[in-house]
Amino acid sequence: MTNGLLKQAINALRHESRSTHHRVNQWVKWLAPGLLVKRWLLLSAGGVLLATLGFAIWMKLTPVFYITQLLWQFLQKITDAVPSYVSGPLAMASGLLLVWWGQSRTLESITDVLMPEGDDGLIDVLLAHRRLHQGPRIVVVGGGTGLSTLLRGLKEYSANITAIVTVADDGGSSGRLRREIGVLPPGDIRNCLAALADEEKLLTELFQYRFRAGDGLVGHSFGNLFLTAMSEVTGDLEQAIAASSNVLAVRGQVLPATLSDVRLWAELADGRRIEGESNITEAGGKIVRLGCIPANPPALPKALKAIQEADYIIIGPGSLYTSIIPNLLVPEITDAVAQSQASRIYVCNIMTQLGETQGYSVGDHIRAIDSACGKRLFDAVLVQKKVPSARALIRYAQEDSNPVPLDRDVIARLGRRVVLANVIDEDEKTGLVRHNPQALARVLLRWYGRVQGL
Repeated sequence: MTNGLLKQAINALRHESRSTHHRVNQWVKWLAPGLLVKRWLLLSAGGVLLATLGFAIWMKLTPVFYITQLLWQFLQKITDAVPSYVSGPLAMASGLLLVWWGQSRTLESITDVLMPEGDDGLIDVLLAHRRLHQGPRIVVVGGGTGLSTLLRGLKEYSANITAIVTVADDGGSSGRLRREIGVLPPGDIRNCLAALADEEKLLTELFQYRFRAGDGLVGHSFGNLFLTAMSEVTGDLEQAIAASSNVLAVRGQVLPATLSDVRLWAELADGRRIEGESNITEAGGKIVRLGCIPANPPALPKALKAIQEADYIIIGPGSLYTSIIPNLLVPEITDAVAQSQASRIYVCNIMTQLGETQGYSVGDHIRAIDSACGKRLFDAVLVQKKVPSARALIRYAQEDSNPVPLDRDVIARLGRRVVLANVIDEDEKTGLVRHNPQALARVLLRWYGRVQGL
């Protein structure tokens, strides 16, 4: 029985020791540089002293004189009764204890309101907030699932992200809303907002939820309807996105490339001219030229401003002709990217895409972008290093798709650097191949750091 009690006591002491050590670590974090906490505490203390001094001067120092006399008499009696080498340290320890107690209770009261789920999360949130808002200003140009995948990884490194998204989509739920209500297609914007939101998993499930019943609702996603309703309430898609970003606590911003009602057209090698983004992919021909109606749509001013202020510009990943190039058909965006002094890189797709890039190499992707823009927009290209598994290759071969081959000699002639890295994410069950958000963002930020000499 005695041994059992002893073990319980030892375990209790260990638990208390761990708890104390954890609390000390949390308090030490408040002293971390860049939080802007220490300076304001010192400023507050200085303000109290200054206010006290001002009051004393206002009262012609009379209160100060009497208080000083009383304190002197009090301290003299204490030092007569207790030696100074005992009373001094004891008074200091008591004062420090009172300061610690008061500050800890103040912070606990604040934490109970802001972070009710835990008493030690506030400082971590503040540190993360500070770190993310000191991150580089990143602009990502693209659309589709590739863009939202990249944003999911980048938001762990910076909150200064701007996603510039194509508004040429005319298929599925977005296409129906575009035809029936006349709004710009919200699908890609919806995916980007969900990817950048703090509560990404729950929000993605909510925004991607598609109605399976209801007259006129079947096939629509909740996120598309949400953005459409916000557009009606706020007046346009730009305001709707800004309002939605505030509601959803989005890190960064999502911007349409243009507010014009853009419709894509493509000329194929067999002479056909196909109109409509969804029809271009379904036509199954080799695309030789891509354009839009109206031609030369005006860019969103905020998008231009973001590009001009960017430290880092990333193009892709995404469908070459229906997600990436449509943004670059806006001349002002193309000019702004070409003139930018920021580090610029293109993320090439891992696999070729049926109806768009069958038989394309990495060099073919670069040439297609250069041809559509008439300008050089990036300095390097990120290419997947490792080939997908045999199972994935067989699956994609059935869809007339294969890994995008790397032709270094062509890329060298085009004046680009190659960044090789393993950024693949392969689903073992379905064999689907995608970019891994965390690996892709890590490689891109590492390359940016090397270019900047960080």
